[in-house]
Amino acid sequence: KKLPAISKNTKMILQVHDELIFEAPQDDVQKVAVCIKNAMEKVYELRAPIVAKVEAGKNWGEMEEMKA
Repeated sequence: KKLPAISKNTKMILQVHDELIFEAPQDDVQKVAVCIKNAMEKVYELRAPIVAKVEAGKNWGEMEEMKA
C-alpha cells in the first residue's frame, strides 16, 4: 500500500542526505514506519541489501530506534 492509504495525515517534512523525516499521528507511527522501511529497502534490488533504520520520537531529543 502507498502511504496515503496507510495514514492520510502523515507528511514527509524534510530530507537530509540519506534521511527522510516524517510527521505522523501517534496512533499511526508503527504502521507508517513499516510502510516506509519496506519502501526504502525494496526500492531496487541490489546484490548487497539496503537496510533502513527507523527511529521515532516526539522531538529530536526523544528519538529512539524502533522495530518496523
